[in-house]
Formats: sequence, structure tokens, C-alpha cells
Amino acid sequence: MTTDLQLPSDYAALLGDLKLQIRQAQVRAALSVNRELVLLYWQIGQRILQRQQQAGWGAKVVEQLSRDLKTEFPELKGFSPRNLQYMQQFAATWSDAEMVQQLVSQLPWGHNVVLLQKVKDPDARQWYARATIQHGWSRNILVHQLDSRLLERQGQATTNFERTLPAPQSELAQQLLKDPYNFDFLSLGLEAHERDLERGLLAHLRDFMLELGVGFAYVGSQVHLEVGGEDFYLDLLLYHLNLRCYVVIDLKIGDFKPEDVGKMNFYLSAADDLLRHPQDAPSIGLLLCRTQNRVIAEYALRGVDRPLGVSTYQLADALPAELEGQLPSVEALEKELAGLERGGDA
Repeated sequence: MTTDLQLPSDYAALLGDLKLQIRQAQVRAALSVNRELVLLYWQIGQRILQRQQQAGWGAKVVEQLSRDLKTEFPELKGFSPRNLQYMQQFAATWSDAEMVQQLVSQLPWGHNVVLLQKVKDPDARQWYARATIQHGWSRNILVHQLDSRLLERQGQATTNFERTLPAPQSELAQQLLKDPYNFDFLSLGLEAHERDLERGLLAHLRDFMLELGVGFAYVGSQVHLEVGGEDFYLDLLLYHLNLRCYVVIDLKIGDFKPEDVGKMNFYLSAADDLLRHPQDAPSIGLLLCRTQNRVIAEYALRGVDRPLGVSTYQLADALPAELEGQLPSVEALEKELAGLERGGDA
């Protein structure tokens, strides 16, 4: 017969500390293994590259090298001819050993292959490599960011941040806003309204937050504000953890209009008075419109003393491009049906 063991009072705390320590060691070990593997692949790629340049090694020699390495190391899966070619390309692309040590050895090999395949510009490749490390992107997220041309869109919104925010915060806020935002997970018809856009974004909240970027936290939609005895509603309210401020988003299904700025300026004044805490930075406004004329937007923002940006967004096409023009219009279908009905009456 067993009796319940009386554990020391600090046992649970000790167990929790040991679990954390073991997990951290596992992470360090995994990172160390990954780093050594990437460095090994770079070194192999360098050797192959040198032989190709000096002795004219061709594909047949690389295929033989693959067979011999797999025979010697059957438990290792990375020595296929294709992967050896990636190693050679990897060494040719990242020729600086220090850059390999400090940057790309921190990325899993699969991430490095994606960068080799999809990014030709060296500066862009470095930017995506650093962003992947900073934000902890999975390979699928990295592919998504590349396909949506994140670097080209980052920091491109029309804003007045340089004039309305202090220097460190204005630079960070500018880099956080994109133009255009890619809402290709939505497909809205031509007759859609702002509420349809809002409902679509909320229905795909995970995709929406991913497109906004790191640091945004969702607060609510149609957030109620009472001003002067009247009711007003913010389309979307977010909070940015690094900027320490609320972000008010106003959705527009059509083109940007100068009067939209006045409405957003009102929302920001009300949000700062009714929602903002003493330790929060001033709230930032983002007008999301289907299209914008940058010159008109810059003029509209010129006299506004609250931080405000204007960006556009892209939606998925209702039909794939290759099908456009090949399917009958609603009018054509109605005409055809009317003809069938008349024929049935005869």
C-alpha cells in the first residue's frame, strides 16, 4: 500500500524552472545543429563551386558525388544532386563568410533555399533574411511575404508622421504602414459596401493581422464613441505594442477623398480623449481606400496636426483573369432565359 508523498513546498517551482531550462537547452541545441548544417552546406557548395570554376565540373560529376556521399552517409537526407546544386548556388550567392556566419546560418536550410529561388537582388535578399530572423517567420509565411512583395510596399503609405510624431516614433510608424495592403484573401463584388469589407476582414482576422504586420493587436470593430450626445463608430480599432498607441482604421470601398481626412481627424481627437491612457502615445489614423491620388492625399494631410496615413488595398479578383470575357454577363444570361421562356410559351 502506497501513501501520498509529501513534496517540499518549493518542489513545483523547482520543477517549473527545470522544465524551462531543459526546453531552452533543446532550443539552443536545435539552433546549433541548424547553424552547423547550414555552414556545412556552404562549405560543400564552395568546394563544388571551386571545382566547377577550376576543373570544369559538370552535372554528371555532381551526380556521382551525390551517389558517393549518400552511400557513405545513408542516414543523411541532404545529398541529392538537386540539393548539392543548391549548396553550390548558396555559396555563390553568399560569398562573404562573415555574412554567412552572422546572418544566414541563423535561418533553416529550407528558408535559405526559398530566398535563393525567389529573390535575385542581394539587398532584398538580406532584408528578407533579417526580417525572417527578427519576426520568426515560418517558411510558408516567408513565401507569402515574398509573393506579396512586402519590401516594395513597406513604408510606402502617404502620411504626415514626419511632422506630427517625434523622430524615433515617426520613422517606426512610417515603416509599419504599407501601400498597397494585399487583401487577396477577400473577394468582393462591385456593389460591396464598407461594412462588407469590414466583415470580410473580420472573417479572415488571422490573414488580416498577418498582412498588417508584427506588433498589431486587435481591439474591436464598430467601437462606440459618444461625443456631444451623439453616437459614432470606429470601423476597426487596433493597438500597436511597440508604438504604444491606438491605431484607428477607417475603411473606404471607393477612392480617397479629401473630406475623409477631416472625419479621421475627428475620430483621432475623440479616441485620444475617450480611450487613450496617460502612458499611451497619440493615436494614429489609417485611411484604407481602394485607390488614392498621392498629390491630393498629400495636400489633404498638409494642415492636419494628428498622425494620419492613407493607403490603398488590393482585393482578389472575383474571377481568375483567364476566365474574364469567357463567361456570359448577367445581362446576357437574363436575355437568354427570357428567350427560353418565350419559346416554352409558344
